[in-house]
Amino acid sequence: MNWHEIDQKAKQWIYEAGERIRQSFQQKLVVEAKSSPNDLVTNIDREVEHFFWENIRKTFPEHSILGEEGSGHELKSLDGIVWIIDPIDGTMNFVHQKRNFCISVAVFADGVGQIGLIYDVVRDEMYHAIRGNGAYLNKTELPPLQKKTIEESIIGLNASWLVENRRIDPAILSPLVKRLRGTRSFGSAALEFAYVAAGKLDGYITMRLAPWDFAAGLILVDEVGGVTTTLDGKPVDLLKKQSIFTANQTIHQQIIEEYIKGKI
Repeated sequence: MNWHEIDQKAKQWIYEAGERIRQSFQQKLVVEAKSSPNDLVTNIDREVEHFFWENIRKTFPEHSILGEEGSGHELKSLDGIVWIIDPIDGTMNFVHQKRNFCISVAVFADGVGQIGLIYDVVRDEMYHAIRGNGAYLNKTELPPLQKKTIEESIIGLNASWLVENRRIDPAILSPLVKRLRGTRSFGSAALEFAYVAAGKLDGYITMRLAPWDFAAGLILVDEVGGVTTTLDGKPVDLLKKQSIFTANQTIHQQIIEEYIKGKI
């Protein structure tokens, strides 16, 4: 399999989709709520996903597609070659801020991540990786993640998990937050994965994430020596929603052992 050829095609389509998204800034969006008033989708989300669907289907008809907005296939396994796509990760930011959102595209072969692409449309920043070839931000290779202590670390963490919620007792993470150097929340899981890979964040924690939110980021973080599991340290499942903890290897296990183990 020529992964470099597939990577080049995917990047071409991402850049074309990014231009379409930038042009939409001058248009009135059609915005709808899906599962809740905070779970938004726009006409641009659907148009971009359909754009990928059409191009992949024509160019690689034997490949399968898993997309957030319904394009693609109903998959029960990751057998064969599977594209996992989020046309706009951070739709709320796209609607309200016109920044802090991205296109996320991953390609897996029999369950193994081969290509990870996260494109920050507004900043024109492409985080990209081919398995075994390192991770990059545009043309600059990202260095292996450096050792950090918890006290030196900044973690991506939404404030929702520090107040009363349906997923986790806020008392579990509060002591960790007090120990960290700081927390940040950008509103785009894929971007936060990219920031972990680039060393801009030392970790990212969330209690419920879909495969298209983290598939590409998983590959990027792996290429720089980071670790991604569920919050309780179990392997992630690319076919369901689950908690996610991606981090610098030096703090990942320590945080699980000291703050999470036996509590969720």
